[in-house]
Amino acid sequence: MVSTAGARDRPVVLEYPAVTDISKTCAFAGFFVAGLLFGLLGAILPAWGHHIDYDFAVAGNYFLSFAVGVLASAEVARRLLPLKGASCVLGVACATACSGLLALSLASPPAHWLWRALGLLILGCGAGTLRTASFQAIAPLYREDPAATVNLAGLVFGFGSLLVTLLISGTFYAYSVSTVLLALAALPALWAWIYVKRTHSPPAAADDQPDLHETLRDFRRTGPVLLALLLFFQLGNEWSVAGWLPVFLVRRLGISPETSLELLALFWFAMLSGRVAAVWVLRRISHPKLLFTSAAASLFGCTMLLLTDKVSGAVVGLLLGGWGFAAIYPLVAERIGRRFPYYRPGFFNGIFSVAITGAMIVPCLIGYGAAIWDCSVAMVWPLLGTCMVFLLVPLIWLESKLNGT
Repeated sequence: MVSTAGARDRPVVLEYPAVTDISKTCAFAGFFVAGLLFGLLGAILPAWGHHIDYDFAVAGNYFLSFAVGVLASAEVARRLLPLKGASCVLGVACATACSGLLALSLASPPAHWLWRALGLLILGCGAGTLRTASFQAIAPLYREDPAATVNLAGLVFGFGSLLVTLLISGTFYAYSVSTVLLALAALPALWAWIYVKRTHSPPAAADDQPDLHETLRDFRRTGPVLLALLLFFQLGNEWSVAGWLPVFLVRRLGISPETSLELLALFWFAMLSGRVAAVWVLRRISHPKLLFTSAAASLFGCTMLLLTDKVSGAVVGLLLGGWGFAAIYPLVAERIGRRFPYYRPGFFNGIFSVAITGAMIVPCLIGYGAAIWDCSVAMVWPLLGTCMVFLLVPLIWLESKLNGT
């Protein structure tokens, strides 16, 4: 990272960190598997028939089960890492994810939805543990360059989500849901074997975490609150679109579920291409300007998604939204990491745990809201959340200037 003299807010060069160590390579592979798991639920809702029966409350329960698994596993992973090391924990996470996929393959409709909720709970445990252990494994890279490391992790994560979406879209009528889930289970099973047998890492030193007093003190400071709010709305926006887009498009545009899944894949592709482009863009534009531009693009994209009644409008909205979302989280993680050294993206710590926990619950609340009103709620939240991001960016910039940070 190279800084220009006199430009405090312009760490000009963002380059992907060199990943030559086998343990770091396997850690980024953990992000790929985690992306596959996080992207599964949004892609599989049409395959389970929720584009036909519109049982949105049950779909909300699915998201709740997955979120509970992710949040509960974070604490378990944090306790295991100092004892067993990242490789072992990554192997356990992949084995757990494989078990969750196998459970889901046995619980496909017409089985009762509670069995699918149980499978998603197990799947969430595996996904959350993968995310936490992967960030621990690349902690040295994160400390050197938070934005570039999170950007690369997001790129690999998004590729996993794109792949699972394309797989379900391409096999929608060719194979049963159970068959597809069984095939997917082979991937985390393979990586579980690789992590346990082929890689070794020493137990990780426990990161210093803020105690309750420090967390409460953060709530009394403007900077942490603004950054936590931005993190909450941005992650909530991304997970809402990724989780509900196919069902929303089927209902709004009357398109086939396969086409809706292809449009979801387009959203993930826009996120991927946006993160690749960020490497080039950040050499030529300051981070606050990029944050503002990204928020504006995502605002226009979410507005088009909510109002359009044509596929072409949805395509433009998804491209703008995906490109806008792509750079926001890495830049927010970088700013948080610089001002609050205890923050680690893989852990739920301090005031930022409130933001991440809240954002994980947003897709669940959308399901309950859609059951009361309409599926349009699925795109109302990202629109309102993006408006909040758009307003918070200049406030954060102003607060940083006033405090000289």
